[in-house]
Amino acid sequence: MRIKDTAESWQVTATETPFTGNKTSVRTDVVVMPDGSTVNRDYQVHPGSVAVVALDGQGRVVVINQYRHPVRQKLWEIPAGLLDVPGENPLRAAQRELYEEAHVKAADWRVLTDVYTSPGGCDEAVRVFLARDLSEAEGERFEVFEEEADMELARVPLADLVRGILAGELHNTCLTVGVLSLAAALAGDGLDALRPAESPWPARPFEA
Repeated sequence: MRIKDTAESWQVTATETPFTGNKTSVRTDVVVMPDGSTVNRDYQVHPGSVAVVALDGQGRVVVINQYRHPVRQKLWEIPAGLLDVPGENPLRAAQRELYEEAHVKAADWRVLTDVYTSPGGCDEAVRVFLARDLSEAEGERFEVFEEEADMELARVPLADLVRGILAGELHNTCLTVGVLSLAAALAGDGLDALRPAESPWPARPFEA
């Protein structure tokens, strides 16, 4: 049996936004349940994100180490960032993030997977790309600030990242999803069978 997520929207009788932050906000919806009762659902409203599994010719993945204050840890992650503009082309955003965080460009791009990071409490959607045929970006490095100023950059063999994930040593969502998706693709139909880089993304529609 092939299973597939489907679009559905239950009736909302009232909504308010009790908190608005710099990039995200919190919304409270009054939602009608199947039995006719109503409940309040609080969730974070998020613009969406992109992430990049950048794979070099030696089978290594570009990763960064960055402090994440909410969990009080320095996490190994893949380059990622917000969709800053509504309707922004996710491929262009991913190329920007790879340049800004790793000073790398790629000639071959595919979609690895699309995920909701925490659909019970946040509407964030992330498109995870695979980038291959890497080379150094031209020009000066992008100037970084705040937590990003302390980032460490590395290239780690894919097998080592898979081992770290399964051992409970690596925890970042995009890293975990991207690395395991890459491993699954390599073990399955191969990387050339992945979706094209500008495949439709219903969660965050965009113009090519």
